[in-house]
Amino acid sequence: MKNGVKMIDIAKALDVSVVTVSNALAGRDGVSSQLRVKICETAEKMGYKPSNTKKSKKVTNYSKLGKNVGILTSERFVGDRGTFYWELTANVSNKLSEHNIYTVYECITAKNEKERVLPKMISENKIDGIIVIGQIRRRYIELLSKIDIPLIFVDFYDNRFNVDSVNSDSYFGGYTLTDHLVEMGHRKIGFFGNVTATSSIHDRFLGYIKCLMENNIEYHPEWTLDDRDEFGILYTKINFPEDMPTAFVCNCDETAFRVISALKSKGIRVPEDISIVGYDNYTVSNICIPTITTIDVDLEKMAEVSVEIMSKKLVDPSYREGRRIICGKLIEKNSVLNIRGSYSEIVYG
Repeated sequence: MKNGVKMIDIAKALDVSVVTVSNALAGRDGVSSQLRVKICETAEKMGYKPSNTKKSKKVTNYSKLGKNVGILTSERFVGDRGTFYWELTANVSNKLSEHNIYTVYECITAKNEKERVLPKMISENKIDGIIVIGQIRRRYIELLSKIDIPLIFVDFYDNRFNVDSVNSDSYFGGYTLTDHLVEMGHRKIGFFGNVTATSSIHDRFLGYIKCLMENNIEYHPEWTLDDRDEFGILYTKINFPEDMPTAFVCNCDETAFRVISALKSKGIRVPEDISIVGYDNYTVSNICIPTITTIDVDLEKMAEVSVEIMSKKLVDPSYREGRRIICGKLIEKNSVLNIRGSYSEIVYG
């Protein structure tokens, strides 16, 4: 070899046989996953270069041979009947398996998150990288960001930390939902969601505000309503203002579902009396009566991109992707009423 590094050098460095090194680099059976990764990493560090393209691919793909990646989710995103995040987690786990990367899942309790207790999969050194799905507290992010392993955020971000993230296009999604209501004649539009609870909700709210401004529609602060407590748990009881808008943009389908149920309990019909839109295109949007107009989030694409980035970081821990945005699309269902004819043509020009 031109660089002088041979298989025997790698074998001596690790105190294993040349045959073992050869099998590991060629991807053949007979070598444990842990030892295979160690041999491939050593070969990479020593500058070993195989003599043909096929072997070269085996070396550069060592991150796909038996690595463990943790998926961490806050307990507030885990519902009794399953949630959007359960489906996203399943998609990420499946994509990791396709890359021969094993998944270690852990749900962090509100108490441990508040007290900054590390997940066991980290404290017990069970993982080589971690994917956090769903917003976590900033102080907990600070804790994780100090751990020297690849880290990715999915469906949220925090500008104070240089952590790669994969997100749906919440800003444009919030804008699109509001614009759809405007197109249907609505000019009294409210927003359901704690604006600063997550980066995703905040971006959806900003998209909503942008659309109001572009259409010269007055913003009513009293129509921006909270849907969850300080711990992120959705309210079981929803309070409405006396003066109601003709439509609400809800930050997620689960909230839209609860809002529709609360309105029905007050004898208010959807969409005849008030229109409702959600976000995610999750299962609940289809089982609700009426079905909920929403933004479809490409969960498979989000999972695919997340695993693609993690694979690169496992190969090169210094790799940085930045923030990846995955576009969604409006899915029209039955929760919006066209009231355009209810207003004078002078209003719309």
